Amino acid sequence: MDKREWRLIHLHHIKEISRSKLRKVINYEPDLEQIYHWKMEKWQELFKLSDQKAKSIIQQLNDKSIQRKVVQHVKSYNVMTIFSKSYPTSLKVIPDPPLVLYLQGNPSLLNNSPNLSVVGTRYPSKHALSIMNQILIPLFNYNFVITSGMAKGIDGFAHQLALQHNNPTIAVLGGGFHHIYPKENLHLFNELSKENLIISEYPPDQPPKKYHFPERNRIISGLSFGTLVIEAKKKSGTLITVDQALEQGKEVFAVPGSILAETSSGCNQLIQDGAKLIQTSNDILEECELTPSFAIKN
Repeated sequence: MDKREWRLIHLHHIKEISRSKLRKVINYEPDLEQIYHWKMEKWQELFKLSDQKAKSIIQQLNDKSIQRKVVQHVKSYNVMTIFSKSYPTSLKVIPDPPLVLYLQGNPSLLNNSPNLSVVGTRYPSKHALSIMNQILIPLFNYNFVITSGMAKGIDGFAHQLALQHNNPTIAVLGGGFHHIYPKENLHLFNELSKENLIISEYPPDQPPKKYHFPERNRIISGLSFGTLVIEAKKKSGTLITVDQALEQGKEVFAVPGSILAETSSGCNQLIQDGAKLIQTSNDILEECELTPSFAIKN
């Protein structure tokens, strides 16, 4: 890791510096070499900050405890920045790519393909698991990486199903590794950490916030060639992932359901709006241009 990456990770720990501000700093000072010498006026000029916030940034940049925390995080986890050679191309090309990623597990999965994101309601119907078995298990024969958000419901089912069949899976979190949410998925987090991959763009000690979950959805869809929606209400966070996928030019797949079921209303609407209707795994496979690299498992 070079000095520029260290500086970027350090800036990433500063409370007042949002992702958009951080991107602006990079555009202004690509090497990030002079940031420790900037006076209060420079920060105010760039971001129209109050005296208090500008002072706070300077204080945090010179705070030895924060510097030690950054060192500890880099030692404890695999930390990747947008400057890293190993940073995945699939994320680099999306609008608003994450600038820093914290990884735990097997980072090589970032480059495995095909990658399919699987999302859905936190409160699935009694049929959801059977539907997922029918659609996803055949895909495991083609080494599909399953990416989801380790949330309650469909997300958790997707990861668990992959684990049961020794299939690679990636979880993208809405908070740091020290604050697993929901807590009931702590065991799942530990299992995924062994041979699969967990990603967060938030420092390990940062707890999840409500707005983090819509933000992380762009990473879930960004890593994949398409997003499969199993069950979703018309107004649900799941559809934010769909919006991100569409903005990124990715495929959107939806499983239809009863017009009487609230958990199918979002999927049915997606299909009506142009998402591909999925009844079997073949409906997804025919959208993939399979190559020899997609080796079928024995």
